Amino acid sequence: MRPFSPGSHFAPATAFTIKGKGDGDERVRYLPSRVKATPFDSLAGDTHLPKDWPSDSLLYPLTGNSIGMQVSLPGLLVCAAILLVAYYSRGMLIIGLIASQAFGATAVMTLSFLGGSSPLIYTLFAGLLVTAVAARRRIWFDLGFVFGSIGSIWVLTSLMLYAIIGSWLFPRFFAGQTTVFVQSKNRGTVVEDSLAPVSANISQTGYFILGGLAAIALCALLLHSNRIDQIRRGFFLWCGLHAGMGLIDFIGKTAGAGDFLAPIRTANYAIISNAVEAGFVRITGPFSEASSFASVSLACLAFCYSYWRKTKSPLAKWLAGILLFLSILSTSSTAYVGLTLLCIPVALSMLQSVIRGKVAREEILIIALMVVGGTAVLGISLYKAEALDPFVRLINSTIINKADSGSGHERTYWNVKSLQSFLDTSGLGVGFGSSRASSWPIAVLSQLGLFGSLMIVALLYVVTRGLGAVRERVDAETDAIVTSVRNAALASIIAMSVSGGSADPGILFFIALAVVCATRARARRGVAALERSVPAPGHATVNVL
Repeated sequence: MRPFSPGSHFAPATAFTIKGKGDGDERVRYLPSRVKATPFDSLAGDTHLPKDWPSDSLLYPLTGNSIGMQVSLPGLLVCAAILLVAYYSRGMLIIGLIASQAFGATAVMTLSFLGGSSPLIYTLFAGLLVTAVAARRRIWFDLGFVFGSIGSIWVLTSLMLYAIIGSWLFPRFFAGQTTVFVQSKNRGTVVEDSLAPVSANISQTGYFILGGLAAIALCALLLHSNRIDQIRRGFFLWCGLHAGMGLIDFIGKTAGAGDFLAPIRTANYAIISNAVEAGFVRITGPFSEASSFASVSLACLAFCYSYWRKTKSPLAKWLAGILLFLSILSTSSTAYVGLTLLCIPVALSMLQSVIRGKVAREEILIIALMVVGGTAVLGISLYKAEALDPFVRLINSTIINKADSGSGHERTYWNVKSLQSFLDTSGLGVGFGSSRASSWPIAVLSQLGLFGSLMIVALLYVVTRGLGAVRERVDAETDAIVTSVRNAALASIIAMSVSGGSADPGILFFIALAVVCATRARARRGVAALERSVPAPGHATVNVL
């Protein structure tokens, strides 16, 4: 390994290898912009550098695969397995994309030139979907049909263009005028720094654009033919994988057997999979931390519960029960706050049924389970009050005292400074990927500004409205699937509003947007075709035999 030529200075945030003179320790690091060094400088006394660096380090350029792209073998194996299952499920592209969401910390590769960004496996399936649609012979006709039938696609396209322009322009135009929170290159933590272009402007914007393109491609497929059953199979496969891996993680940690899912967590994230909260092991599943697992659990729970209430599916009922169990045992504040918010529409729906005097059997079952659970808790507390102490400590640490904890103060500070950056940029935003917050709406406002936030609100309204007035024009199964997908996306938005750090609403939101918009367009097209086939009054024809 040859060192740099003497006297040459490193550019800010240049990647290099350090090698101790004495102990032979060798590590890959990034040179922060505050540090000015030449080869053979002693870096041990620099306060800007980690203390665990070897003393009297020599600086060397990176070689081999240190720069560029490093493929993840476990990620490729998981992708191959999903492709195989999706192929035999008769919907390789759609089912594969939906099911890949179950692997929230499995990366396809690591991109060193983008600050160590590690795209998750869903990006591969989203890319395959977009590529397959773009390679169709009638691609321009399909795009014209999509843009002509769905007005929301124009809003989505405008938002994508605004995100691209803003991610490049705003960090440069407002450089140094406000502070943001970015990933530290040498510590792996979030640090406060002056606004400047960062690699996340490229990577985070790329994920957002890929999600938008996937939505357009999915609209083209759904408008071309009725593929709503593929959506149903994909979501059940996703929920089943998520519930199954959650149970595996829970059983392994509870039994003391260790973390069975560690080999598939290949993303370049801070993995917090062995944490304990108030004496309870935290369930992370295939994700990097409990809050991420809880967010997806809420989305899957919303889908299964909604589909069960609509169709009385036994599979959806049992999956909903397992997902509720995992959400409660995840020991995540995101899960508990999200469950509380999701219970509000459920309670209102049941109250409406009681007022009308038409209580369904499923609602009676839910009420009975709540009464039995409440009675059991009351009985245990009367017989042995200290038996509930661990659960009381868990509630105190995750909900009641969360805001007063160090993590709570830190996240509140992120949100306050993110709102301040929105004001410092005159409402234009700091650019997509320039910073992070601790709540999705605040992240949207600070990164996309007022104009971008309004477009996000417009798309969110489209998803929230669902089928609306055209619900009567579709069959019951389609209505159940679309409503369940919509509720899953809204549950995901609720979870991100509690603890989301990025302005990207996620691939689930884009899938739901495509499903809702394409189904509405197909229903309107069916109504228009029916009206053309029925003769107008006064223009009836008489058949002469």
